[in-house]
Amino acid sequence: MTQQKYTVLILILGSLTALGPFSIDMYLPGFKAIAKYLHTSTDEVALSLSSYFIGIAAGQLLYGPLLDRFGRKNPLYWGLGLYIVSSMGCFFSSSLEMLIALRFFQAVGSCAASVAAMAMVRDLFPVEDNAKVFSLLILVLGASPMLAPTVGSYITAAFEWQVIFLVLTIIAVLILLSVIFWLPESYQPDPAYSLKPGPIIGHFITVLKDAQFVTYAIGGAFAFAGLFAYVSSSPIVFIEGFKVSEKQFGWIFAGLSVGFIGSSQLNSVLIKKYKSEQMIGASLILMVIISTFFLAGSLNHWFGIGGTIAMIFGVLCCVGICAPNTSALSLAPFSKNAGSASAILGASQMAVGALSSIGISVIKQHSSLPMAAVMAASSILALLIVFIGKRFIKNKVEARGDVVAAH
Repeated sequence: MTQQKYTVLILILGSLTALGPFSIDMYLPGFKAIAKYLHTSTDEVALSLSSYFIGIAAGQLLYGPLLDRFGRKNPLYWGLGLYIVSSMGCFFSSSLEMLIALRFFQAVGSCAASVAAMAMVRDLFPVEDNAKVFSLLILVLGASPMLAPTVGSYITAAFEWQVIFLVLTIIAVLILLSVIFWLPESYQPDPAYSLKPGPIIGHFITVLKDAQFVTYAIGGAFAFAGLFAYVSSSPIVFIEGFKVSEKQFGWIFAGLSVGFIGSSQLNSVLIKKYKSEQMIGASLILMVIISTFFLAGSLNHWFGIGGTIAMIFGVLCCVGICAPNTSALSLAPFSKNAGSASAILGASQMAVGALSSIGISVIKQHSSLPMAAVMAASSILALLIVFIGKRFIKNKVEARGDVVAAH
């Protein structure tokens, strides 16, 4: 394909991938304002974030089969439509319960975008380029934590928090238009693909029987939980704990995203020389070291705001290297069932993320300790899962920037 077409595809797929995270990051600075408006606490408002994670986890299992049955674009239209309606519902929310419920449906809509984008990477690009493409998507995805909280903080300061959801609605409409006019259909509908529960479960079981998929999908999900722990607790740690303003929080969040973005782009360079498996192992070991030190420091009150930011930055760098490689190795064995594999991959990430978010909400401690504890526990589990799981992979498919080899 031409360079222009390649760039357009990356931008559209990146926008689809970023819609969900943008929906999370933009409203984080508004936690305090939402809590005041709905007469509740920021800890309770955080449950609307947990419901969002649960919605994405559930929705991805729904869209996986739909993407394999009806092609990629039709389910994408349905999902974006649901997202737009739910976002406007959030704009009119008058209670915490209403916001929590609508955030769930907003997530179900947005996850169509992320699942379709991941499946279309597998459809549109050679498998040997997948790790590189995922890294480029993370570059576009990185605009979310850089822009969203900053934009959200200024919206909250200048208007009411509800305007955040109006802006998200407009963004979704623009993405829908780009999908309609510039994104090609990458997978033709398959009338033979049954949507009955039995065959659908059969497709999922086929994916889950692949040891390579299970190892890197689940291991990657626990590594990704460190990012979710940061997102869920950052408003509480910085706004409630360190007493920074909403605008200051937006800039801190944007600055920390540099670690995630920069490391993902460093990965696109390193992947030309090293295997994805090597990158995963090195990043997980480093993540365990940093997060364990962060936990020890949080228990003993070693860190102020500067030290806390440094520890989080280190963990996010590790996630930025690990994530594109675990995604690439998870999906490498699949072509026909790429939609189902993408769905399970995303669902596992969001399910683990929802658990970490709920755990932080339940603890209700305005310090870095819950965040550090989740980061340390999840990174250790990720390393163990990958280390043990590799022993059960018999026919591994490599995903490298320059070669694909089956062993």
